[in-house]
Amino acid sequence: MKPEHRDLVLRACGASSLRVGAKIQTLWSGYGEIVRLHLEGCDRPSVVVKHVKFPEEAEHPGGWNTDRSHARKVRSYQVETHWYRSYSTDGSCRTPVCLAACSQGDEMLIVLEDLDVAGYDQRRTSVKDGEIKACLRWLAHFHALFLGATPEGLWPVGTYWHLETRPDELEAMRGDAELKAAAGDIDGKLDACLFKTVVHGDAKLANFCFSRSGGDVAAVDFQYVGGGCGMKDVVYFLGSCMEERECEERVPALLDYYFAELKQSVKNDVDFLALEKEWREMFAFAWTDFHRFLLGWMPGHWKINRYSKRLTKEVLRKLKL
Repeated sequence: MKPEHRDLVLRACGASSLRVGAKIQTLWSGYGEIVRLHLEGCDRPSVVVKHVKFPEEAEHPGGWNTDRSHARKVRSYQVETHWYRSYSTDGSCRTPVCLAACSQGDEMLIVLEDLDVAGYDQRRTSVKDGEIKACLRWLAHFHALFLGATPEGLWPVGTYWHLETRPDELEAMRGDAELKAAAGDIDGKLDACLFKTVVHGDAKLANFCFSRSGGDVAAVDFQYVGGGCGMKDVVYFLGSCMEERECEERVPALLDYYFAELKQSVKNDVDFLALEKEWREMFAFAWTDFHRFLLGWMPGHWKINRYSKRLTKEVLRKLKL
């Protein structure tokens, strides 16, 4: 660890010394790592540090090593740093507290509260109904908190698969010419929503940290946070933890739960009936938008299934009316 990074952490936490602990994960395409630091001489036993170091040559698992891809990743870490420095949430949609951040040359450092110490020390690769609802509750409160907010300093349109930032993947699409031709119209429908919020942008199961009981969660990884329709987060989350048969059987009730939580969370002056009507109509469009991305990015992905194809057919039919 560089001396200047060590000094930054010690000053931010009021610690007398630190010890580098275990690596939590390597960042996507080899752009750095997330590590836990153990502290002495302060009231925090540990912090988590996201250390970004832009590689000379990225190693993307899908082969998408382009200048555009690199520029998008650089921008994503700039957005995440700005998010942690400038935005905050409340206990209903918990995120780690940012203790310090710095950027110099090809390196960035974000020092975060250790969510394990805060009681969110559980990770899930599969979830039960109550845990799915905990994540949907987090999303509902998050979307309500930022409803109508301008995504200043964030992505103008959130999510990592946004069409404007993914022309290469669109060009690579094969086998579904109708969807490829309709990609702009689908993106336009989502962008034309009257009710917009700030979306997490990468709300997959792996980015939620659970309490011991599984009934409460906190979220991490805000590289693609930005403006948009809340359904983008909801469809991406549901698709990250349920297979096609589960989606067919469970999505309607889970959507009802999300909207019930959203209704309790939005301000009184919001026309909730209009909001719910619009976002329910956008559910299939948001799902199809991500399906479009996958077909170009990784056409063999397990999320390309009959449920996604059915929703895509519905959307394409609606666009013709």
